[in-house]
Amino acid sequence: MEAAIVTILALLFLSFVALGVYATVKVVKAAKRGVDRTLDQARRTVEDTTLRAKSLGQVGVAAELAKLRLSLRTSMRATQDALQAGAVEDASLRESLDLFGRLSAHGRELDEDLKRLEREPDKAYVAGQLPALTERTERITGSADALRQAARDRARRFADDDLDTLSAQIDVETGALRHWTTVDRGTAAPEDAQTAWYETAPGQQASDGQPQGPSQAAEAPQAITAPDPRTTAYPWEKTARPESAG
Repeated sequence: MEAAIVTILALLFLSFVALGVYATVKVVKAAKRGVDRTLDQARRTVEDTTLRAKSLGQVGVAAELAKLRLSLRTSMRATQDALQAGAVEDASLRESLDLFGRLSAHGRELDEDLKRLEREPDKAYVAGQLPALTERTERITGSADALRQAARDRARRFADDDLDTLSAQIDVETGALRHWTTVDRGTAAPEDAQTAWYETAPGQQASDGQPQGPSQAAEAPQAITAPDPRTTAYPWEKTARPESAG
């Protein structure tokens, strides 16, 4: 009996140790991913700032190469962010993400070519390559811009359709809430129109001092009685405190 208890305690201890090791590994991996993302973002920010400074502070082929790289990186990053954000709610954009992945391969290849030419000492050779590089950049950024704009137009169209549907439902609801306006008041007598907005309680004296009979009470128009606010609760209202018995 004691051996079984010792065995169970040992197994529990080993389970807790394994669970602790697993949780520690998960936390370390998550922290490492967070650090990697921070470093990547910082590196991209530094590279973009450097390219922007080169495009503005330099002249000649160096400035042109910096402009091409900055244009390429800005367009590709904006398209990637737009597609990834839209794919969360719209599964149809996953195919667009696959196409963007293939386009990204061409974009990375072009960025590497531009980066190598920045270190090329023969500026005449670089100047001769600029027209072809500019055309490649425009083709890639044009395709990326087309994907991004199409995704945004699709999201805007869905939002407009949803708003139209919601507006139609609200129109139906407001019409139902104003159902009393559909009564044809032109067929009612003036006195009926005047008495249509109040209700005579049972036993209440009429204007001539005589109590109303059952037939009169049945013929009297029913009033639109507002609900008791004490029995009406809305999600945004706090629960009323119970009244003290004293």
